[in-house]
Amino acid sequence: MNPAGRSGPAIELVGVSKWYGTFQALKGIDLAVAEGERVVVCGPSGSGKSTMIRCINQLERHQKGDIRIHGQALCGEPKRDAPILRETGMVFQSFNLFPHMTVLENCTFALTWVRQMPQVEAERIAMAHLERVRIPEQAAKYPLQLSGGQQQRVAIARALCMAPRIMLFDEPTSALDPEMIKEVLETMVELASTGMTMVVVTHEMGFARTVADRVVFMDQGEIVEQAAPADFFSAPRYDRTRMFLSQIL
Repeated sequence: MNPAGRSGPAIELVGVSKWYGTFQALKGIDLAVAEGERVVVCGPSGSGKSTMIRCINQLERHQKGDIRIHGQALCGEPKRDAPILRETGMVFQSFNLFPHMTVLENCTFALTWVRQMPQVEAERIAMAHLERVRIPEQAAKYPLQLSGGQQQRVAIARALCMAPRIMLFDEPTSALDPEMIKEVLETMVELASTGMTMVVVTHEMGFARTVADRVVFMDQGEIVEQAAPADFFSAPRYDRTRMFLSQIL
């Protein structure tokens, strides 16, 4: 499934399973994402798509199977996995910004505390990424002074400050009002144009058509179908996929 000319995989899941008590949320997931590939993951609520992306970043621990980031296996031990996971940045549905910190402080916090970077250098990097997402004028404000779309762009800038090679997005527009979705999607489209490896859990099918190299459809903890957008939308192979698309398109 890797697009021609790309090295890979940046992310590899082999037989990944996850349980919550007796409920199996992921059922032997196999997925490889090539360096520079943009993958959109969709599916009905409860299909396991957010659980899968959270397992990639080890916010959820899988109980079976292997996850590798640029060939390095995650072992489930935070200290050993931390250097591997620095390759990834994640943007959440609910922004997860610190409300008592300014926008600039939100973006510099990990650089100064985790990377031990001097404050001046951290602020230079943070401002560059706030410019990149087109909100440098908001640097001195607090998150609650911003719109939802602006807060999500701050969250994207904060993730980019750590210079990840992979960006994971977990339904980044689902908490936004309709008029704010466009500005966040435009930021993501611009990011995709730089060649960043991206895995995006979303119901924004317009984004999938425009940006994705591949669309992955999940249902009941399984990957049911995956294909290039043109094939996925025009000729889905399975009834479960066709039913899902008929409900959202």
